[in-house]
Amino acid sequence: MRLFDDNFLRFLPGPLREPQRAWLAIPTAWALSILGSLILAAISSAVMPQLKGPDFPMKGWGALFALVIFAPFFETLIMAGLIWLFERALSTTGAILASAVVWGIFHSTQALGWGLVIWWPFLIFSTLFVVWRQRGFWPGIAVAATTHALQNLGPALVIAFG
Repeated sequence: MRLFDDNFLRFLPGPLREPQRAWLAIPTAWALSILGSLILAAISSAVMPQLKGPDFPMKGWGALFALVIFAPFFETLIMAGLIWLFERALSTTGAILASAVVWGIFHSTQALGWGLVIWWPFLIFSTLFVVWRQRGFWPGIAVAATTHALQNLGPALVIAFG
């Protein structure tokens, strides 16, 4: 079932709002999330150039594993729990927005500039989870975490081997 035709999330492409074709939803979501992140990062650094991004002390294959496999999977599990909690008090759309804001705040505690950029991808990941959990909890986790892993892949390669 297609979701969010009745609220502001309807601006998201159809493949992100219906749990039909993961092979299309994941790259579409990744393109939208990475493009949004890059735009927000450019605006953030232009307006507030003094803001620092995150510092990752790890390098090599361990960094790649941590950023592309471990973090997306466990952050998606935590995100699912947050959305479940938020849905107790908010609409599903409100829960998605609250999730994105919480992830932005959380990442801001590590680096303010990062938090200003990261809320957008988490809006996409949260939406994917809610849409795909119609097919089951684990499909929701898989689609959101895979998109998150792709989001992290480019920066992780730079951190790990750059």
